[in-house]
Amino acid sequence: MFVLGIDPGLSRCGYGCVEQVGRKPRAVAAGVIRTDPAVELPMRLAEMQVEVRALIREFGPQAVAVERVLFQHNVSTAMSVGMVSGIVMAEAAAAGCVVIEYSPNEVKESVAGWGGADKDEVGRMVQTLLDLPRMLAPVDAADAVAVALCHLARVPARSSRTPAATRLTGGRR
Repeated sequence: MFVLGIDPGLSRCGYGCVEQVGRKPRAVAAGVIRTDPAVELPMRLAEMQVEVRALIREFGPQAVAVERVLFQHNVSTAMSVGMVSGIVMAEAAAAGCVVIEYSPNEVKESVAGWGGADKDEVGRMVQTLLDLPRMLAPVDAADAVAVALCHLARVPARSSRTPAATRLTGGRR
């Protein structure tokens, strides 16, 4: 199974691609999509959409796992993260991928063993689980890989394909 994990954010959106063949996950790619805060919101969202679409085309994941935003102290940050999440989910669904959201606690529990793990603990467990020589940086990339690993831990490989009948057919009403 091949999974694209996303840690959504408007200024920094982490992504991590993980493949699992047999019992061992393998890191394929990790990084961050950045947008310039000086650019107007619609243009930043359009740039994010283009970049996410390109990631999905390049890696061809079977599933896209997105970290869900549950609470933010800053309402404008929460809204922009929600907008990016919507773009990611729409692009993934349009490409025929299985799309699923996980809460931060679900991700931490799956990767580090408990929902109260801090970013350092999650980063170290990502490093350990994937046999990486060092922790991934920036932290947004490590968090995205953790989301992908969470999906691999929680969903059996046989259920990761989108049935042909549920693919988008397009059309306006």
